[in-house]
Amino acid sequence: MKNEMTFHVTGSAKGMQTVVHSRQHTITIDEPPVMGGQDTGPDPLTTLLSALAGCENVVANLVAKELNFDLQGIEFDIQGTIDTRGLMGDPNVKPYFQQVTIYAKVRTNESQERIEELQRITDSRCPVYTTLKAAGIPLQSKWTKA
Repeated sequence: MKNEMTFHVTGSAKGMQTVVHSRQHTITIDEPPVMGGQDTGPDPLTTLLSALAGCENVVANLVAKELNFDLQGIEFDIQGTIDTRGLMGDPNVKPYFQQVTIYAKVRTNESQERIEELQRITDSRCPVYTTLKAAGIPLQSKWTKA
Protein backbone atom coordinates (compact mmCIF):
# COMPACT_ATOMS: atom_id res chain seq x y z
CA MET A 1 0.00 0.00 0.00
CA LYS A 2 1.34 3.36 -0.99
CA ASN A 3 1.41 6.11 1.64
CA GLU A 4 1.73 9.00 -0.79
CA MET A 5 -1.07 11.11 -2.16
CA THR A 6 -0.68 13.47 -5.07
CA PHE A 7 -2.82 16.56 -5.38
CA HIS A 8 -3.30 18.12 -8.79
CA VAL A 9 -5.08 21.15 -10.19
CA THR A 10 -5.26 22.70 -13.64
CA GLY A 11 -6.36 26.20 -14.32
CA SER A 12 -6.61 29.09 -16.69
CA ALA A 13 -6.41 32.78 -15.98
CA LYS A 14 -7.79 35.92 -17.54
CA GLY A 15 -7.03 39.22 -15.90
CA MET A 16 -7.15 38.76 -12.12
CA GLN A 17 -9.48 35.74 -12.32
CA THR A 18 -8.18 32.17 -12.18
CA VAL A 19 -10.48 29.21 -12.71
CA VAL A 20 -9.00 26.05 -11.25
CA HIS A 21 -10.19 22.47 -11.76
CA SER A 22 -9.57 19.53 -9.46
CA ARG A 23 -11.31 16.27 -10.33
CA GLN A 24 -14.99 17.26 -10.73
CA HIS A 25 -14.63 20.54 -8.81
CA THR A 26 -14.19 24.06 -10.10
CA ILE A 27 -12.80 26.87 -7.96
CA THR A 28 -12.86 30.49 -9.08
CA ILE A 29 -10.28 32.79 -7.52
CA ASP A 30 -10.49 36.51 -8.22
CA GLU A 31 -9.82 39.90 -6.70
CA PRO A 32 -12.32 42.60 -5.76
CA PRO A 33 -12.63 45.59 -8.13
CA VAL A 34 -10.36 47.71 -5.91
CA MET A 35 -7.56 45.26 -6.80
CA GLY A 36 -8.47 45.10 -10.49
CA GLY A 37 -10.68 42.00 -10.40
CA GLN A 38 -14.35 41.31 -10.97
CA ASP A 39 -15.02 39.70 -7.55
CA THR A 40 -16.27 36.44 -9.11
CA GLY A 41 -14.68 34.42 -6.31
CA PRO A 42 -12.62 34.81 -3.17
CA ASP A 43 -9.11 36.22 -3.47
CA PRO A 44 -6.08 33.91 -3.13
CA LEU A 45 -5.36 34.76 0.51
CA THR A 46 -8.96 34.21 1.56
CA THR A 47 -8.82 30.92 -0.33
CA LEU A 48 -5.73 29.97 1.68
CA LEU A 49 -7.53 30.76 4.95
CA SER A 50 -10.49 28.69 3.71
CA ALA A 51 -8.11 25.81 3.01
CA LEU A 52 -6.80 26.16 6.57
CA ALA A 53 -10.34 25.87 7.99
CA GLY A 54 -11.10 22.87 5.80
CA CYS A 55 -7.84 21.13 6.62
CA GLU A 56 -8.17 21.71 10.36
CA ASN A 57 -11.70 20.29 10.21
CA VAL A 58 -10.63 17.15 8.31
CA VAL A 59 -7.70 16.47 10.64
CA ALA A 60 -9.79 17.22 13.75
CA ASN A 61 -12.33 14.62 12.64
CA LEU A 62 -9.58 12.04 12.09
CA VAL A 63 -8.02 12.82 15.48
CA ALA A 64 -11.40 12.80 17.23
CA LYS A 65 -11.97 9.22 16.08
CA GLU A 66 -8.55 8.21 17.40
CA LEU A 67 -9.18 9.87 20.76
CA ASN A 68 -12.79 8.71 21.04
CA PHE A 69 -13.67 12.41 21.23
CA ASP A 70 -17.30 13.50 20.92
CA LEU A 71 -16.91 15.95 18.00
CA GLN A 72 -20.28 17.26 16.82
CA GLY A 73 -18.90 20.08 14.67
CA ILE A 74 -16.58 23.08 14.59
CA GLU A 75 -17.24 26.71 13.69
CA PHE A 76 -14.14 28.55 12.49
CA ASP A 77 -13.40 32.28 12.50
CA ILE A 78 -10.00 32.81 10.89
CA GLN A 79 -8.31 36.11 10.17
CA GLY A 80 -5.06 36.85 8.41
CA THR A 81 -3.30 40.20 8.40
CA ILE A 82 -1.06 41.30 5.56
CA ASP A 83 0.88 44.49 4.88
CA THR A 84 0.10 45.10 1.19
CA ARG A 85 3.32 47.04 0.66
CA GLY A 86 5.11 43.68 0.41
CA LEU A 87 3.00 42.31 -2.43
CA MET A 88 3.19 45.70 -4.13
CA GLY A 89 6.98 45.42 -4.28
CA ASP A 90 8.46 46.93 -1.11
CA PRO A 91 11.47 44.64 -0.45
CA ASN A 92 11.47 45.60 3.24
CA VAL A 93 7.99 44.16 3.88
CA LYS A 94 7.04 40.47 3.88
CA PRO A 95 4.60 39.75 1.00
CA TYR A 96 2.74 37.14 3.06
CA PHE A 97 0.61 37.04 6.20
CA GLN A 98 2.03 38.95 9.15
CA GLN A 99 -0.30 37.05 11.50
CA VAL A 100 -3.03 34.41 11.31
CA THR A 101 -5.56 34.05 14.13
CA ILE A 102 -7.82 31.02 14.43
CA TYR A 103 -10.87 30.93 16.69
CA ALA A 104 -12.69 27.63 16.75
CA LYS A 105 -15.90 26.87 18.61
CA VAL A 106 -16.16 23.13 19.11
CA ARG A 107 -19.60 21.55 19.49
CA THR A 108 -19.00 18.76 21.99
CA ASN A 109 -19.78 17.37 25.41
CA GLU A 110 -16.05 17.10 26.15
CA SER A 111 -14.10 19.23 28.66
CA GLN A 112 -11.99 22.25 27.72
CA GLU A 113 -8.91 20.16 28.53
CA ARG A 114 -9.93 17.55 25.95
CA ILE A 115 -10.70 20.32 23.42
CA GLU A 116 -7.17 21.65 23.91
CA GLU A 117 -5.77 18.15 23.37
CA LEU A 118 -7.76 17.85 20.14
CA GLN A 119 -6.48 21.27 19.03
CA ARG A 120 -2.84 20.50 19.86
CA ILE A 121 -2.83 17.23 17.93
CA THR A 122 -4.84 18.69 15.05
CA ASP A 123 -2.50 21.67 14.69
CA SER A 124 0.54 19.39 14.74
CA ARG A 125 -0.84 17.18 11.94
CA CYS A 126 -2.71 19.64 9.70
CA PRO A 127 -0.71 20.11 6.47
CA VAL A 128 -1.96 23.66 5.87
CA TYR A 129 -1.37 24.78 9.48
CA THR A 130 2.10 23.26 9.57
CA THR A 131 2.98 24.79 6.18
CA LEU A 132 2.09 28.26 7.48
CA LYS A 133 4.02 27.58 10.68
CA ALA A 134 7.08 26.37 8.74
CA ALA A 135 6.96 29.61 6.74
CA GLY A 136 7.43 31.51 10.00
CA ILE A 137 3.97 33.03 10.03
CA PRO A 138 2.85 33.75 13.61
CA LEU A 139 -0.24 31.64 14.34
CA GLN A 140 -2.58 32.24 17.25
CA SER A 141 -5.13 29.50 17.79
CA LYS A 142 -7.87 29.35 20.39
CA TRP A 143 -10.36 26.50 20.51
CA THR A 144 -13.23 26.70 22.98
CA LYS A 145 -16.46 24.91 23.65
CA ALA A 146 -19.39 26.20 21.60
